[in-house]
Amino acid sequence: MTVMLDALRGFAVSRNFFKSATLKQALTKMQFVQADPIRAPARAQDLILRQRVANYRVGDLENQYSSLDIEEDFFVNYGYVTRHLQSLMHPRSESRVPADDIGRSWPAAQRKKVKLLLEFVRQRGVVHPREVDESFSHGKVRNYWGGSSNATTHLLDAMHYQGLLRVVRREKGIRLYSPQQHASVPMDAAERRARMDALADIVVGIYAPLTGPSLSFYVRRLRFAAPQWQGEVKSTFERARERLSKTRIDGVDWYWLSNESMTDEHPEDRVLLLAPFDPLVHDRTRFELLWGWTYRFEAYTPVHKRERGYYAMPMLWRDSVIGWANLALTNGKLNADFGYIKGKPREKLFRTELDVELDRIREFLGLAK
Repeated sequence: MTVMLDALRGFAVSRNFFKSATLKQALTKMQFVQADPIRAPARAQDLILRQRVANYRVGDLENQYSSLDIEEDFFVNYGYVTRHLQSLMHPRSESRVPADDIGRSWPAAQRKKVKLLLEFVRQRGVVHPREVDESFSHGKVRNYWGGSSNATTHLLDAMHYQGLLRVVRREKGIRLYSPQQHASVPMDAAERRARMDALADIVVGIYAPLTGPSLSFYVRRLRFAAPQWQGEVKSTFERARERLSKTRIDGVDWYWLSNESMTDEHPEDRVLLLAPFDPLVHDRTRFELLWGWTYRFEAYTPVHKRERGYYAMPMLWRDSVIGWANLALTNGKLNADFGYIKGKPREKLFRTELDVELDRIREFLGLAK
């Protein structure tokens, strides 16, 4: 059983860290990259992509956004999706309802505001939330984190999620919107199943190998990607279990795409510091099974309760996650604080590779060595 788990661990690592010549190639392969606004020392999307794109620099995704055939949208989490993936999720309304029929797609209390706001955006082409708020001043609402947000900003977010708006670009981290209308496609039962199966395969492709419970968790999150078909989620999960490749190790079922093979590859001698949302470490259940310790994202945990740190980045050495690092920029210099589960490896090669990884991060951040 240990040998099989070692092979699975190596498979998880090797399939995750391909190296693409261009950012566009990486995004085409991944189809989704989770986003997060915390910068420590860079945002999650940049930290994820730097491990998979040659010569990637912080901000490349945002700077090249308009030329990459991608959109900001919600898949199983919020992030950047290819237009192919987005087309599978939209329109987010019942197939019998035209995509631009706001009257039947929105609660009565919001219909007038949505229509007025959409017309406002159409007239201007591209809008900043501040410009919208100055014109409408709908007041305040409670946002998802319990704070207060401008109601117009909240409504813009909802219209973006529903597919009436798209993010054109960002200015200082703020989303700028333009109108969007997804084509209404005849959607019979067979087409719904085909789309949901395709979405399931994409999420498995990103996060595999997955245990049975983790597969269920990720497929259930497709209710956010395609809320109009959330009634299909259970059957989508059942079809996925039948369709995917599978092995059983020590009483646990593991799943991955049927066109992939679990090969016995020797792990590379390298250290990688990973974003907390990196696909390799995103599934905390798998993390504990493969590496034998508990990792939690603690940015929103009270300081006195943190065990690893505000933005502890899992440290991969060869095919084992052996600890974590907290990185910070101080006066233009990178400071690193490390923690280890079973002590720091004594090999000289580890120290060398850790220094190499820190140099890569400095280069990624545009810092002098």
